[in-house]
Amino acid sequence: MTKVPRKFYEPLAIGAPQPYREPPVALERMIHFFPPQNEKLRAKVPDMAGQVDVLLGNLEDAIPADAKEAARAGFVEIAKGADLGTTGLWTRVNCLNSPWFLDDITEIVAAAGNKVDVVMLPKVEGPWDIHYLDQLLAQLEARHGVTRPIMIHAILETALGVENVSAIAAASPRMHGMSLGPADLAASRGMKTTRVGGGHPFYGVLEDAHGEGAARTLYQQDLWHFTVARMVDACVSNGIKAFYGPFGDFADSEACEAQFRNAFLLGCVGAWSLHPKQIDIAKQVFSPDVKEVLFAKRILEAMPDGTGAVMIDGKMQDDATWKQAKVIVDLARLVAAKDPAMAEAYGL
Repeated sequence: MTKVPRKFYEPLAIGAPQPYREPPVALERMIHFFPPQNEKLRAKVPDMAGQVDVLLGNLEDAIPADAKEAARAGFVEIAKGADLGTTGLWTRVNCLNSPWFLDDITEIVAAAGNKVDVVMLPKVEGPWDIHYLDQLLAQLEARHGVTRPIMIHAILETALGVENVSAIAAASPRMHGMSLGPADLAASRGMKTTRVGGGHPFYGVLEDAHGEGAARTLYQQDLWHFTVARMVDACVSNGIKAFYGPFGDFADSEACEAQFRNAFLLGCVGAWSLHPKQIDIAKQVFSPDVKEVLFAKRILEAMPDGTGAVMIDGKMQDDATWKQAKVIVDLARLVAAKDPAMAEAYGL
């Protein structure tokens, strides 16, 4: 049995902040990862903050076991001392069954709970994982006087997690969103690929035969289309955000852009950037096209109350296209608030 609505929004500890009824509005086109144990990169964080929408101190995969504590301490140092302006500050903690998870949460909330916007939780398999972290965060927020709730972002990277994706999305008012984790998900499913995101040359549809001995083209397909679409439905139906995760081939910017664009068109609001060159790709892809924004503005101007139907450039626009136009213009306003050049281009 699920909680009744009134109980769903009650704090889970006496003295914990009231859960959000509506998540804070924020531009999150890219979640840029950095290794907090690296002193040189920590020194660059203030400059990076001006270039990205979200900075994430990574404590999990890609951090060696003997550097886990240093990464945690480095993240706390950044959280306590750096002025990031409007840029979000997140951390990806170690997974629940690791020896580092509990110290990650307890030490970070104790030292910098009011500075951290989102905790990214790896390998979420069901709502029970979210319930545990939800309760733990509330207890720690109460103990340490945290005044706003720290949100939870789940990584979808196991077959069981995909099976339970809707229940995960609805598990807590702390839910910020969800990211696809293609590498761990591929391993969990037994998929025969070592790529981190993107397509595979052997996964495709072979065109029909057209004459004996004639060459036939294999049209490469997207390994992740179904899972991304399912994740988007679960997130959007519960009022949270969907994100594409990592694209591991830093040398192939074209393929990265194509994968990000597929995710954007399906409803994702952003993606991870693991290399500086992916920041601009994410900015370009997850900011609406200027021509589309200008046309969407015309639809909204022609239908101020969103009802009826009008003809614009020979095409009929009605209440359904008005809703589509509003999605595009609302996103453009968020981009314009952070990027003066785009604001001018959008006319906002």
